[in-house]
Amino acid sequence: MSRTLTWLNLAGVMALAVLCVFQWRTNRALNLDVNALEKTSQLQAVKIGEQEKNIQGLSADLENFRTQLTRAQTELRDTSAKLLASERDNARLTAERDQLKDNVEKWTAAVHLRDERIAEANDRIHEIGHRLKEGAEKFNQLATRYNEIVKQMDELTVKYNALVNQLDAARGNSPAGTKPKSS
Repeated sequence: MSRTLTWLNLAGVMALAVLCVFQWRTNRALNLDVNALEKTSQLQAVKIGEQEKNIQGLSADLENFRTQLTRAQTELRDTSAKLLASERDNARLTAERDQLKDNVEKWTAAVHLRDERIAEANDRIHEIGHRLKEGAEKFNQLATRYNEIVKQMDELTVKYNALVNQLDAARGNSPAGTKPKSS
């Protein structure tokens, strides 16, 4: 029996050795899996840390974006109000410009009419001046003729008076304008 027991013992040791090899292989595979999982866990932890930092950065960016968006919306409202005011001012100024254009056109027409009237008045003034010049020349001619006639009248009066004095002297009368002598 000792031989059977030895063989049995050998078979038991072999079975135990096979069981140990299987157990070792299983433990080794599990240990490799655990190590791989730990590496994966560490990588995941690093990635999670990076993602948390990224999330924090993105959260800060999101908050900054929200602030910028709020400010942009406020500026948009302000700009819209200013644009509306500018459009109203533009419409008002356009109306004023159109009115001023009409006024300028009316004024230009009035100036043109005034210039025409001034030209007509100048023509009339020149005509009147010419007529006055002609009248003055005729008056000067008339005055010259009058002076000649007055001169002739004076000469004739002197001759007449001389003849009257001769006639009076011939009749024995005293000259005109003197009293006769009493004899």
